[in-house]
Amino acid sequence: MRNWLLPEYIEDVLPAEAARIEMLRRRLLDLFRVHGYAYVIPPMLEYLESLITGVGRDLDLATFKVVDQLSGRLMGVRADTTPQAARIDAHILNRQGVTRLCYAGSVLRTNPDGLAHTREPLQVGAELFGHAGVESDVEIQRLMIRSLQAVSVNDLHIDFSHVGIFGSLVKQSHLSDALEKALYAALQSKDQAAVKSLSADLDATTRDALCSLTTLNGGMDVLTRAAALLPAHDEIRQALNDLRFAGEKLLDLGVDVCFDLSELRGYHYHSGIVFAAYAQGYSGPLALGGRYDEVGLAFGRARPATGFSLDLRGVVTALPPAVQEQAIFAPVSDDPALQEKIASLRSAGEIVVQELPGGAEHRLELGCDRRLEKQGAGWQVVAAPELKN
Repeated sequence: MRNWLLPEYIEDVLPAEAARIEMLRRRLLDLFRVHGYAYVIPPMLEYLESLITGVGRDLDLATFKVVDQLSGRLMGVRADTTPQAARIDAHILNRQGVTRLCYAGSVLRTNPDGLAHTREPLQVGAELFGHAGVESDVEIQRLMIRSLQAVSVNDLHIDFSHVGIFGSLVKQSHLSDALEKALYAALQSKDQAAVKSLSADLDATTRDALCSLTTLNGGMDVLTRAAALLPAHDEIRQALNDLRFAGEKLLDLGVDVCFDLSELRGYHYHSGIVFAAYAQGYSGPLALGGRYDEVGLAFGRARPATGFSLDLRGVVTALPPAVQEQAIFAPVSDDPALQEKIASLRSAGEIVVQELPGGAEHRLELGCDRRLEKQGAGWQVVAAPELKN
């Protein structure tokens, strides 16, 4: 048995890539801070109920479970930080107005997913609690776009939908749970034939509306077509108005905006607009978000909520390969002038590696491209091509 092997889809992040990920993590947290989002660090482990209550079966299946040796209760390793942020807002901070929170940390999932195809994504996100209007959805969407642009991902394509449209059709038609699930699955795969077959016994208006959802995807004109094809329910009219408002508010950020009204990601978790960001060079969504007004109810206080998250490890997969930073080599010496020079360079942000006794034969492993050389009474940085591996 080789004890150094890691479990499948669990990987080390090596120095050059780790340095870049950490730099981008700090950049995003600084961006969130200047937008008023307070940083929180929830625990990796919680009692299972608080991690998965109200967020659907998918997250339950994605969560590793362990038994707490102190209490005997079942605990989970977080697979998503959003429910933890909702718990902090509802139960700990307990503010009455708007609360803005952000986070950045690893989550663990039972199966690999996302752009990095890993079971340990580095989830970075922002959540806004306490405002029910579409304006807070737009704030979160704009922050998501700025976040991706801040990590050098441009030419973004934002895809919108609204789970309230399908929800309104379901509510008006009093569908059974089994039929609702079957229609949900058919819409997710855009299988119009299956939707038509499943809705054969429904009234013509609802049947036609459900079939129309599979074709309602494209630019802003989709919303005009949807208004003509879908029933004039108040919920549907408001959903289309909110989608139009949000789409128009993003155009000044230089992104493409599209709509896909059959996209029902997180249908049993989200309660309004849902959205995803895509870009050239990536095989799937870079960031996901949406409104989830009912999750706080599990913690005793339902609050309007909207947010987004991204897997930073996944986002960097399509960036150019990371290059390890080059350092300055310092020889073995107790010369006070050398120590003063090393301290000055490090204070300025330079990496200085001082050799240890007996390390001469391994100098090429230190990643240095310059060295400190004594010139007169002082020490100067000079090029050192002989140290480059």
